[in-house]
Amino acid sequence: QVHLVESGGGLVQAGGSLKLSCAASGSSFAINAMGWYRQGPGKQRDMVARIMDGGFTDYGTAVKGRFTVSRDNAKNSVYLQMSNLKPEDTAVYYCNAESTWPDIGTNYWGQGTQVTVSS
Repeated sequence: QVHLVESGGGLVQAGGSLKLSCAASGSSFAINAMGWYRQGPGKQRDMVARIMDGGFTDYGTAVKGRFTVSRDNAKNSVYLQMSNLKPEDTAVYYCNAESTWPDIGTNYWGQGTQVTVSS
């Protein structure tokens, strides 16, 4: 079992920046990728950014060039630096960990942190 705890959400004006953090505990040895998803009001949950073993990254189209995902393996943590925020970035942001335990393809989720961008 992996437990994920997010922090860093809040209210920011358009054009501003915010950094989210997520710390994993438990069976973190089996994590092979970590990342962030978001779900806006009335919308589906979409991938924002992922970072895989080896440092390979993947970004959603809407955030490319504005958001940066990073990972600290020693701290079992993943971060999301968000810049030039737009009102459409308003959503609940969820930390995600992809693990091979107990089965390949097991996904764990944090409780979510609200990000609100005012115009």
